[in-house]
Amino acid sequence: MPQHIGFIVDGNRRWAKQHGLPAYEGHLAGYNALKDVALETLQSGVKYVSAYVFSTENWKRSEDEVGHLMKLLLKMLKADLPAFIENNIRLRVIGSRDELSDALVEAIDDAEAKTANLDSGELVLCLNYGGHLEIADAVKKIVQSGVLAEDVTPELVAKNIYAPDVPPCDLIVRTSSEQRLSNFMLWRSAYSELMFVEKNWPDMTTDDVAVILEEYANRNRRFGK
Repeated sequence: MPQHIGFIVDGNRRWAKQHGLPAYEGHLAGYNALKDVALETLQSGVKYVSAYVFSTENWKRSEDEVGHLMKLLLKMLKADLPAFIENNIRLRVIGSRDELSDALVEAIDDAEAKTANLDSGELVLCLNYGGHLEIADAVKKIVQSGVLAEDVTPELVAKNIYAPDVPPCDLIVRTSSEQRLSNFMLWRSAYSELMFVEKNWPDMTTDDVAVILEEYANRNRRFGK
């Protein structure tokens, strides 16, 4: 059983286009799929699930699309919070808070505080997140702490990334047939197994979780040995 699965939730807009719908409907369908797949994965015994819900590059999209995405994220953190509490799931949000609205930052703080002691699993939402930015922010913290250059080690960097207690990704799953990481979990993906799924993210269901776990069980992880 993997300890941490990262999901790159790709293909929402493609799904909407295939169904003759506006992009917003694709993001809404993807949002609903995320709740179902994340909960099923955690309830299957995986301790950590991370989801790439909004990257630092996504600000380049239209103002209308970004606005709808932010509303969906706010809904997950507020309206759907009771569902995560009921399932004893801790919610965490990693990434930069720059450019986020005050309402969204407040919802993040509230969700993290109310679920801080829940221990059946953790859902880590990567919001306004970029792997390069995460490493750069870690380096800034190290420099600001006064550490000498010769004392900087990979272990020290690992202690200064976002939510450093969240372990490396055992498996990263990306949907919509694209085969790249797109700046996701760069520090935590050094030895991750990668799985690329043809279907678009809104088509993912709880049944796919068993397929993913079976695929992982058949992998032979050697960590360079």
